[in-house]
Amino acid sequence: MSIEAITRKLKVAVLQTGRAPDDLQAEHGDYDRMCKTLLGLAPHEATTFAILDGEFPDDPEAFDLLLITGSRHGVYEGHDWIPPLETLIREAYARGQKMIGICFGHQIIATALGARVEKSDKGFGIGVMEYTLQRQDGKTIPVSLCAWHQDQIVSPPPNAKIIASSEFCEVAGLQYAETAITFQAHPEFTRGYVRDLIVARTPSMLAEDFSQERLATLESPVDQNVIQEEIARFLSELK
Repeated sequence: MSIEAITRKLKVAVLQTGRAPDDLQAEHGDYDRMCKTLLGLAPHEATTFAILDGEFPDDPEAFDLLLITGSRHGVYEGHDWIPPLETLIREAYARGQKMIGICFGHQIIATALGARVEKSDKGFGIGVMEYTLQRQDGKTIPVSLCAWHQDQIVSPPPNAKIIASSEFCEVAGLQYAETAITFQAHPEFTRGYVRDLIVARTPSMLAEDFSQERLATLESPVDQNVIQEEIARFLSELK
């Protein structure tokens, strides 16, 4: 069954923890919109809560699925909205509520459940990167996905299974039985968005030679559809 056929029957909350740069939103949309597209949903088919502005759902249990977006912030930073988000995650996990985490979302779910996240001495993982993915059906396959991060989970929670990894990022995907599935990469990002973001961040954040190297990776196709299929399988019991 397609991801759209499943998610459109669900009540979905997108917990937005970061925003795309203002000057890129007109063309590419903001992070909540990108995540809704990943789920096969139109903007009006899921509810966004701007967690980074302190906006939380009054009744999280009213939603079938919580998706936590990426962010430029680190899970270890002292923002006022991070502790209540971790509490929400722990409560959702305890009641078996379905969750999806992307990049920051991947890290904050793990942190809330006992992981440690650090800024990696390997530097930034940016552009199209290669991973090994263990699918829901047990098969292991290579996948290519857009990425943008330096922080990494260095010790996953004991209740999580590593389902994606690479030489650069050992803990690139986690599954918590039937409750949560998370990815360090950005399956919601398009190569066009990553290209524009690299250009916007050079040279203020990224060195010119590194940017050129990472821009070259964007010539490779990405396997967003594979992640959509995995999410669909993960959610299938709620269809």
